[in-house]
Parts: sequence; C-alpha cells; structure tokens
Amino acid sequence: MNVIKIQPNVKKSKDMPKQRVAAYCRVSTDNSGQIESLETQIKHYETYIKSNPSWVYAGIYYDEGISGTKKEKRHGLLRMVSDCENKKIDLIVTKSISRFARNTADCLELVRKLLNIGVFVYFENENINTGSMESELMLSILSGLAEGESVSISKNNKWALKRRFQNGLFKISYAPYGYDVLDGKLVVNESQAEIVRFIFSEILSGKGAQKIAKVLNDRMIPTKRNSKWTSKTIIDMVRNEKYVGDALFQKYYTDDNFNRRRNKGECNQYFATNHHDPIVSRETFEAAQAVIDQHCKEYGLEKNNSKYQNRYPFSGKIICGQCGGVFKRRTHATGRHRIAWCCSTHIMDIEKCSMKYVPQADIEFAFVTMMNKLIFGHEAVLRPLFNALRGMNSENAIEAIKAIDKSLEENALQRNVLVELMAKGYLEPAIYNKSNNDLLQEAERLRRQKESITQLLSSDFQAATEAGTLLQYAAKTSTLSAFDGALFTRFVARVVVLSREEIAFELKCGLTLKERLAR
Repeated sequence: MNVIKIQPNVKKSKDMPKQRVAAYCRVSTDNSGQIESLETQIKHYETYIKSNPSWVYAGIYYDEGISGTKKEKRHGLLRMVSDCENKKIDLIVTKSISRFARNTADCLELVRKLLNIGVFVYFENENINTGSMESELMLSILSGLAEGESVSISKNNKWALKRRFQNGLFKISYAPYGYDVLDGKLVVNESQAEIVRFIFSEILSGKGAQKIAKVLNDRMIPTKRNSKWTSKTIIDMVRNEKYVGDALFQKYYTDDNFNRRRNKGECNQYFATNHHDPIVSRETFEAAQAVIDQHCKEYGLEKNNSKYQNRYPFSGKIICGQCGGVFKRRTHATGRHRIAWCCSTHIMDIEKCSMKYVPQADIEFAFVTMMNKLIFGHEAVLRPLFNALRGMNSENAIEAIKAIDKSLEENALQRNVLVELMAKGYLEPAIYNKSNNDLLQEAERLRRQKESITQLLSSDFQAATEAGTLLQYAAKTSTLSAFDGALFTRFVARVVVLSREEIAFELKCGLTLKERLAR
C-alpha cells in the first residue's frame, strides 16, 4: 500500500511578518536607587525582545522621576503612543499595570486607544495580553487596584512629609533662582545671587516688575529654567521668603485627584526661620514687600494673583480681535490721546500683533452711542429678545432631565441583575463583560447628555434675567450725555477691538453690537 503524506497548507514561519515590539519602563522618583532600577529594566527588555525570533526590536520608551498618576506628564509614554499611531509598533511589553498607569481611567483610555489602532499591550506581572482578552473587565479590576495602591502610597508619603516638616528634617529638592541644592541643603549660587540682589535694588528704586524683566531679557540673562523673565517671575521672587534665609513648607499640596494646588489653608504650613544662608537682608526684604504692597494697592492687584482687579471700568474687559490679548491702560505724555488702551501682545512684541492703541475717549463715546440706540429702540430690539429668552420651554428641559434620571436608574438595576446572574453562574464571563461594558457606556452617554441640558438651562435663565434688567433700564431712562463706568460694568461682558475703526460690545444678555469709533 502506498501512503502519500499531505503537508499542511500553512505559511512557513519565515514568511510570517514579525511583530515590531517596544517596551515601556517607568520609575516614580529620580534617586540613585530608582535610576539603577530603570537601567536594569531597559537592559532586561532590550535582551528580552531581541532574543525572540518572532519579534523585531522597536525601541525602549521610559520616564524617570515621574508619577504614574497623570499620563499628561509622561513624555516617554506619549512619544510611544505617537509612534504607535504612526504604525511603528505592533506590541508593547511593560512590567505591570502600575508601571503603565496608576489611574484606572487613564489605563483603560490608553488600552482602548491602542486597540483601536491595532496595538496590543502585554503586562508581565499580571500575564495579561490585551490582544487575547475577551473583555477589559480584568484589566479594569487590576488597574483599579493599582490606583488604590497609588492612593495608599500618596497618603503614606503625605504623612511622612508632614512628620519631616514638624521635626525640621525635610530636605529641599528644588532650589529657587540664586541657590543650588547640595546634600539636601540650599547653598548660595553667587552668580545668580547677584541677579537676585539687582532685582531687589531695582524694586526699591521704584522700577516696575515688567521693566525689570525687560532689562534682564535684553541682557539675555536666562531664568532658572532657561526661559524669559516675566513680571510675574519678578514679583514671585521678591515675595519669596527663601531669599532672606527662611523657608515656608507646603505652599502647594496634591489633592485626592493627584492635582497640584496652591495651599490656601486646606493643609497646615510649616515656617522655618534662619533655615539657610540669606541673599538679601531682612531690612531689604521687608522694604521690598512694602513697595510691592503699595504697587498692588495703587494698581488694584491682589496678592498671589497677577490679574488686575476692576480699578478701571475697562480693566480686563477689552480684548484684541486680532490676537486675543487683553488690552492694558496706557498714559501718553504727549499727543491728544493722553489715555489709551493697547493690546498687551502688541506691547511685548509688535511682530506678533499689529493692533495699535485705541483712545479711551473713543471707546467711551462708542458705548454712549450704543446705549442711546438701545434706549431709543428698546421695544424693537430688547423686548423681542427678552420674550424669546423667557419663552424658552424650560419645562421640556426639566422633563428631559427627569427622563434621563429614570434611564440611569434602570441602567443601574440592569447592571445589578447582571452581577447576580454572573455570581450564580447563569452567564458566561464573555457575555457578562460585553453586556456590562455596553451598559457602562450608555450610562456615561446619559450623564453627559444631562450635564449639557443642565448647563443650557442655566445659561438661558441667566441671559433672560440680564435681558429683562437691560430692558427695564432702557424703558425708563432718557438718552445718555456722558459715559457712566458703573453702567458699563453692569451691562457689558467684554469689548472686542475689531480694528482702530470698529469695536464690538458683547452684552451680558447675549447681544453683540458693533459701533464705529470716532476718529
């Protein structure tokens, strides 16, 4: 008997395209032990990938000294995702979910994004390959545990920091301009210290922060981070107690969502006097504070806030139609336009914005003209607007919100039923996961829809209120003969300078009215 062996019709492995594999590594602190760990990880993955004959080495991506709670700050990770989008990577290998992300939302978002472009992730410790998963339920559970671990670590770190603050054992890791960190202590950097003393002396001589910043930029003196000097940088330096040798700890804190915020009393602060060598004397420092405080009082500035208060009716309300910059008040020593408003971008760099100044008197005249038109034609312009805004069917919106709330309740009940069926073994895991994910996506869509309707309802009510107030004023007022700053502040949201010949008043009721400028 002749036996004929038929070979299987399968492509030889050498004809199969090889997977382009990259690895991602991360350490959360930049101390020497962690850096060594990172170097070990990089060497391990390079060898691991190159030893697999089915893989092609596509590189190692890493972040050092970066927390895993926020993906926006991890440039190595973002660069890797960009290369995935450009079809340079097929598979990503990483140590664990906690190394990839300690935030459940970020982890799932990244995995979904990579799956959509055909890139899979293999987590070594958990032995999870997103390319062979029936669903993302297990990944969701494990990444949730990783996030919980991150919260626990954060709390422990905060407790340890608090103890070091209280015991005076905290070591500063970042030095302000004028200092270097040596073995956890602040040491004067003499070349930078000269600039610090120059800034304090200029402040005491009456120079403004913006002029000081311009002088330093013209001299091409870099800041601590090799960027340009700004008025805010100067003010922050003059306010910094470290230049007199003291140290205030916990000026900022990290909230429960891992966002860094200025401490305005939410957490205890710790003050250490004579913590390190000073750069300026206490007399100089206190005198500079007095000058800055007086400057803030004169120009309507809040402490710890670089924005102007409403010292003038137009402050912060005039916007450049060309670049979006805010106009600032300027006093001209000569010429017929003594007081004018000029685009802040144009002041800093004429190449970035060519919009020239607008005389204050012209803006005031245009406002008076616009208001007189509204007073004269309020029945034709304002009343139809008020009736339309008031007549918007808020009842329909409220009913829609009630219907969404009911749908959300039903959605939650359906998910509870799924959990019960799964627990009793009546559902296959794959069916449960798919049904549960569909319900979660539907619930998220309903929540977004409810939020949109709520915001729309709130804005319509506010606009109707503003329109009614303006109509009531216009109906009982005779024409204006002069500019009224309080009236401008009451009804105008902002002014957009379209050109030196035309501006637009955006009223709080939603109307936008254009006026020509008197030339």
